[in-house]
Amino acid sequence: MKVIRSRANPQARRWQRLVRDSRMRRREGRALIEGPHLVEAYRERHGAPVALLVSERGMERDEVARIVARSEVTPVVLSDALFRTIADTETPVGVAAEIPIPGTRADLAASQACLFLEGIQDMGNLGAILRSAAAFGVLDVVLARGCADPWAPKALRAAMGAHFAVCVSQSENLGASIERFGGRVICTMPHRGTALHALDLRGRVGWIFGAEGRGVSEATAGRATVVATVPMEAGAESLNVAAAVAICLYERARQLKTGASRS
Repeated sequence: MKVIRSRANPQARRWQRLVRDSRMRRREGRALIEGPHLVEAYRERHGAPVALLVSERGMERDEVARIVARSEVTPVVLSDALFRTIADTETPVGVAAEIPIPGTRADLAASQACLFLEGIQDMGNLGAILRSAAAFGVLDVVLARGCADPWAPKALRAAMGAHFAVCVSQSENLGASIERFGGRVICTMPHRGTALHALDLRGRVGWIFGAEGRGVSEATAGRATVVATVPMEAGAESLNVAAAVAICLYERARQLKTGASRS
């Protein structure tokens, strides 16, 4: 099997850029995912990737060999040194894939639950939020302009495959997207809101979350029909936004299962 070794190889140089250049990802509608878990998560939901990349040493790993054996596309084998120039992790396992970024936009008017995110710039937080959304059955996530690129490597790793279970869309006008949703919309604030557990979270619910520190803009917060607060110990300032999302979505899932809030 032919092995690509040269850093000047056009394919390899393109993949290097795809990992590091968000504008290229947006322009081409492509992303690079890395690691057995993400590659398998994509395949289970969407089928064959555009390209499957493996390193020489990766080919010797059982988990990578199984992915190659099940793949509908012929893998491109790279030298270990060349694969490391493409990989975003410090110790790559040796498998990656080029995929088309899903272009489906959410049907917000029909959505049962949706997250509206404003100013979330930390890619780890964004990925963790997507992971919680998938875990608790919130299948639509809308990002305002100014949020981190959800298809950046760090966000992809933190989400652990959630990108392929939820519809992630980006909005040029978050207020208009919230209007299209049309259901009850809850904005979370650290203080002075209704305690989360006292709210009835069954039915169609949209959630607004903003960046830590700056929070949600007044214009976006004004779109909410309810302000909610997660009760905390006295003296605590606020929660990490990803933690707040997980708590809110868990409480909604609990109410859907038990049929009651804890007022």
